Amino acid sequence: MKKPSSQLYQLAFGLAVFTVVYNIAEGLVATLLGYADESLTLFGFGIDSFIETISGLGILHMVIRIKANPESSPDVFERKALKITGWSFYFLVAGLVVSSSYNIVTDQRPDPSLYGIIISLISIAIMVILLKQKTNVGRDLNSQAILADAECTRVCIYMSLVLLASSGLYYFTKLPYLDSIGAILLAYFSFQEGRECFEKAASESVIDHHHH
Repeated sequence: MKKPSSQLYQLAFGLAVFTVVYNIAEGLVATLLGYADESLTLFGFGIDSFIETISGLGILHMVIRIKANPESSPDVFERKALKITGWSFYFLVAGLVVSSSYNIVTDQRPDPSLYGIIISLISIAIMVILLKQKTNVGRDLNSQAILADAECTRVCIYMSLVLLASSGLYYFTKLPYLDSIGAILLAYFSFQEGRECFEKAASESVIDHHHH
């Protein structure tokens, strides 16, 4: 039994709002704790959450637009949000690569802390639920854009796993460089995300319309 589309849009809207609010909160907590603990991976993860917030605002805007007029094509705001998100990811990549290389060269070792482990576990739990919900709504509404957003959530889960692995292993083994390796892995995922944003911004009309 499929829900009526008005209900589905309500749900899509709620999920988009939640994504934005959650990412802001996660970003604040992770950047502050990452900065305090000198954990690059945690700090980078926090910055990533802020970037996801921009992307989330684009999605939010899109849900409102499609609800108002399902046939309307993406507007300037959404394209801009995608491009800003793309550039932000690239800047994050540069920042992570430079700082992790610097940490390896200067042999910086952050204090092992449980924060990275706790934040990544909470994040994974929430993102798994979000991913499931977004995928269902995207499928029911037949919206490629919402499904693409769900894919972003999947990448967020991978990033949380990187954070969990690097924080967890570092906490228990105290091996140097784990934080930097985690940061470089985050950079890799961020680069993929950024590239995807630009591809989407370029092929915008393809995302929404079934007739092309």
